[in-house]
Amino acid sequence: MKRLYSFIAALSLIVLSSCNNFLDMQPTNASNSEDAIATPSDAKVIINGIMRTMTSSDYYGRNFIMYGDTKGGDLTIASQGRGLDGMYTFNHSATSGSYSGFWATGYNCILQINNLLENIAKIATNGSTDYDKYKGEALTLRALVYFDLVRLYGLPYNYNKTSYGVPLVTKTLDANAQPTRASVEDIYKQVLSDLTAGATLLAENKKQENGYIGYYGNIAEQARVKLYMEDYDGALAASQEIINSGVFTLYTPDNWTASWGKQFGSESIFELAMYSNEADLGTSSLGYYLMCEGLKSGAAGWFMASDYFLNRLSEDATDVRWGVMGQDESEKVHLGSCYKYMGGTDLTGDGKDSPTAVNVKVIRLSEIYLIAAEASLHASTPNAAGAAFYLNQIRCRAPQLSPATASTVSDDMILDERSKELFGEGQRFFDLIRKNKSITYDDEFGGIAVTQRAKTIDRTFGKIVLPISQDEINANKALGAEQNEAYK
Repeated sequence: MKRLYSFIAALSLIVLSSCNNFLDMQPTNASNSEDAIATPSDAKVIINGIMRTMTSSDYYGRNFIMYGDTKGGDLTIASQGRGLDGMYTFNHSATSGSYSGFWATGYNCILQINNLLENIAKIATNGSTDYDKYKGEALTLRALVYFDLVRLYGLPYNYNKTSYGVPLVTKTLDANAQPTRASVEDIYKQVLSDLTAGATLLAENKKQENGYIGYYGNIAEQARVKLYMEDYDGALAASQEIINSGVFTLYTPDNWTASWGKQFGSESIFELAMYSNEADLGTSSLGYYLMCEGLKSGAAGWFMASDYFLNRLSEDATDVRWGVMGQDESEKVHLGSCYKYMGGTDLTGDGKDSPTAVNVKVIRLSEIYLIAAEASLHASTPNAAGAAFYLNQIRCRAPQLSPATASTVSDDMILDERSKELFGEGQRFFDLIRKNKSITYDDEFGGIAVTQRAKTIDRTFGKIVLPISQDEINANKALGAEQNEAYK
């Protein structure tokens, strides 16, 4: 059923802030919280609303995906001034280019989740399990949002887990609340706690949950989070649980390209549903930002694949992943435009009225295989043959490449495969900084001058994290003393 979400309906149940600053909100007890949720259907409305917020252009609808590939060097820009180029140039400060929409949208989601959890706790008494599914989904979504926020504002867990993360808010706040930043480690602990509790509540329905983050969405999150923590045994166990369940299946190479024109396919563990009459971002969508200039009205060719990425993909001219790449604005033949979010190069979308309302695939089975490969390689009992096996299930999408073997499989090979498979899905930057790799940018593509960073950076560069915006500091003075070092 279509996800009908409006703040008029949802806010009759939950009181939200009248502005974007999550610390400058109306008291959450201003409504009659006892009447906030009367039935499980009411809880479902709130879950739908949370996911609708997550499809904002400030989050999974566009900017979070763009952030990972642009800062990771797999995307570049032809010229400055078209929009979001500050992500590429690292032109950030607390007062300009802070991309505070990440913070505001993330905490908007957390506020809704906390309200939902508190109201479920009030009504689901006497051993009732009617709300378990929605509580489990809420906990899992809170874990996802916090994991995203701590990666945007905090240093990598395996680099400095005692450094500042983000404020840890697990209950509704009153108007005078002034929470300060928890450590990166404490945020990860909360993420794992929420995921563990959520998995228990969702375990009754171990199936593909189209449009919702069910049990396997939770386990996939666990695999991803534990990989970032270098808990390789945990990441491997979670990955193998999904792979061995048989609930999801990989696309064959022949079917991979067409899969981007489908909703809720066999690899989809968690998709955020987009609807042409509800969440269609139009010319602000991912599809528009990645397509070739002038291809459709409003398409300005904002971002295209860097030569570094295309050289990686060019290792095999028959790689099926060329199937979602099209000519960019270069004069030479240069397939730098990505059409995953237009449903493919024919721009037909995924069956909806508008090709820009394509579902966002947040977690896919192919990523789980790649997590299993890396985790196998670094497990407490390393299994290089197992790593090669998992990697080859994805590497076969480039049929002319030699399969990995126990003697050839490596971190670099797995990272390259992650780049090729997950291009346009917001993973590259976070992969490189967690693996302590340098990142080189294709500044020559557009001949642009970049003054805010060097051509090559690594995770010692201060601006690998975003600044806390001045608006948030004004709302909570304590955050000023906790500003990320590069922006003081």
